[in-house]
Formats: sequence, C-alpha cells, structure tokens
Amino acid sequence: MRVLYSFPHKIGAARICYTAWEQVRGLAAAGADVAVFPGAVSRPLPANVAVRPTLARGKLRLPYKLLGRMGACVLHDRIVARRLEKMAGKVDIVHCWPLGSLETLKTAKRLGIPAVLERPNAHTRFCYETVAAECRRVGLSIPHHEYQEDQAVLLREEAEFEEAFGLLCPGAFPSQTFEDRGFAKEKLFRHRYGFDENQYFPDATRNAREGQLTALFVGVDAIRKGLHLALEAWLASPASRNGKFLVAGELSAEFEGRWARELADPSVKALGHRSDVPELMRSADVLLLPSFEEGSALVCMDAIGSGCVPVVSAACSDACQHMHNALVHTVGDMQTLQRHVTLLYEDRSLLGSLRDACIRERLQYTWPEAGKKLFAAYQLAVDHYAAAPKIPMPNQISPNQIPKTATQPGVPAASGATSL
Repeated sequence: MRVLYSFPHKIGAARICYTAWEQVRGLAAAGADVAVFPGAVSRPLPANVAVRPTLARGKLRLPYKLLGRMGACVLHDRIVARRLEKMAGKVDIVHCWPLGSLETLKTAKRLGIPAVLERPNAHTRFCYETVAAECRRVGLSIPHHEYQEDQAVLLREEAEFEEAFGLLCPGAFPSQTFEDRGFAKEKLFRHRYGFDENQYFPDATRNAREGQLTALFVGVDAIRKGLHLALEAWLASPASRNGKFLVAGELSAEFEGRWARELADPSVKALGHRSDVPELMRSADVLLLPSFEEGSALVCMDAIGSGCVPVVSAACSDACQHMHNALVHTVGDMQTLQRHVTLLYEDRSLLGSLRDACIRERLQYTWPEAGKKLFAAYQLAVDHYAAAPKIPMPNQISPNQIPKTATQPGVPAASGATSL
C-alpha cells in the first residue's frame, strides 16, 4: 500500500500533531509504504518513512504566525497538490487533514487516486452549533478555546468533505454527525486512535481505598469537554465528601470566575497544566469526561491503558463500553453522570471489575493496533474506489466522447476537452 500522507501542521507536536505522528508510525509498522508531506517536523519519524516538509527546509521554517493558520494550510495544500501531480501512478491512496487539503483532493480525483480525509472531530457545523448552544445555556458569550464560529473555516472544510472520496472517522459519534447531514455510510470509513503503552500502564500494587474515590479530568476548559458538568456532577455526589477530584489542565480566567464556587470546594484540586499525566492516571480511580463533542478522545485510551475507569459521555470513544470497562452516559446528561460517580463510590466491586477489564484488554487499544485499523480502512477505501462507477473528469474525456454538435458547421470548435 503506497500512501501519500499530507499533514499541514508540525507533525509530532501536541494534540492532532501527535496523533498524526503516531498514525504514520503505526502505518509504517503495519507494512505501508508511507511518504509524508508535513508542514514541518517536530520530532523524527521512522527511517523507513519518506518525509518531505512543505513549509520548512532544514532548520528554516516559514513562520506560521505570519501566514496565519488558514494561510499556512492553503500554501501547504497547493504544494502537496503539485507534488501529487508528479507522483501519479506511484500512489495508491492519499490521506489528508482538514483545512490543508482542498486542492490535493481535487488533484487526486482528477488523477484517479482515492483520497480520504481525516476527521479528528465531528462535523464542523455540528460542533459550532453544539458549543454555541451550551455557551448560551451556561451564560458564556463565546466558546472557550475552540469552536468560535468561523465561516471561512466552515466553508473550506465543507468543500473538503464533498471533494474527498471518503472520510476517516475514528468513532461512531463523529460518523453519525456526518450521516445526520446526509453523507452516505459508504463514504465513512471507521478506524481508531490509540495510546502509548510504554507511558500509560497500571499500577499493579494499587487498590482503591474503601470509602474514598479519586476522580481525574485531563484537558483544557473548552466547553465541549464538559468540565463544568463534571464539577456539578462531582459535587452532587456523596463521593465529594471525602474523595478528590483532580483537574489537570489550564483554566481560563473566565472559567475560573464563572465556576469559582465549584472550584473552591475542598474536594476539588485544580492542578493546572501537568506533565505527569501518566502518573496521575495511575493514581486515580476514574476519569471524568462528559464531552459534548469528540472525534475520539485520546485521554480515554490513556485511561484504559492505565487502569483508570472512564466515566464519560457517549461522544468520547468507542473504546469505552458501558458496564464492561467504563460507564457511559448520554451527552449532556449530568444527572446520569452524577449517578455513575455515586455508583462507583458505593460499589467498589463494580469499580474493580471495570478496572480489571481495562487492564485485561488494554493492549487492544495501543497505537500499533490503531495503525493496523487505519491500514484496513485504507484497503476498504481502495476496494470501494475500484468498484465504484467512474465519471470522467473533463481532461479525461476522449475525442470520441465529444458531442457531435461541438464540431458541426456553424458551431465554434472547442479549444480542448476541458472547455466542455
């Protein structure tokens, strides 16, 4: 499988940049022949992966801040599209990322190469609408961190959705948001994200103390992550009487002001940004993540890998299976979240059985396993593309396909097939 992997940001940095880096490593380990065109490189990739940055050469990088996010993505896209032209016949599939793919997707379509678009989140319009609605409900003027509506971003991403042969969805929740907007199931290819088993592993000697529960939230205070719901559910549960709720992540001044009373409770410990998340996972009983929107939350796989039971919304991850290795509530249902926290506080045997399932099955969710899932999604997309009826693009139309009226007397001859 010859893969052109296009990523417009600094591969190997944080968040989606880390996800892309692990995907490439997993694909290479699964046997794919990967050529990566990142904007820049933050950490090295395996030696068997060809890496050609688009916005950097050696130690020199085009300044992303000067170009702006959209400008950098558009420039990257144009460069990759030109490179793809020269690689026709040498690529089996193109893997793109949002905002930096429109011209690349069009070029792949014209060259007859299946191109798939990563969806690290749900449908963008769904995200804007969902976050805005929750901000109105809790009395915030603008979203924290993410999903303040940007029409330029929305229109470009929606154009990419349409141009892509398929969308790579890492879970049922993001996939459903596309189906709800009219996308055919056949266009949605499922895969999975993972975790680093060398960093996230359980403490085999640790046992949760009877009568006390330690809960953990990891992430920023973006409204879509639902930290405000987690605080409300925690304080409504008897678990808060003698337990601890650790919040690992930076909090904005607006969030701290709006939820000052909840954050001031003695059972809540706001830790700020932390670099010791694996240790925190090993010390906690449960992960609280009542997200309103996710593609697939990496922190859920990290928790499973650490033996920290996810208590999460249905948006978070397919890896979280209700009453098997997690407790899962409907998005926005704080009352059920509170009941789940209380249940694990009162029923330590249930907490133990969920933890045991996490530990027993943790290696199913590693990044190498995710690489195999992604490779399989590629194969399915390639097979679907080969079986799909092809509509000739303008420059693929042969002379005998040109309508006779185009060369009849009195009708100006077309200057080429592309004028049709």
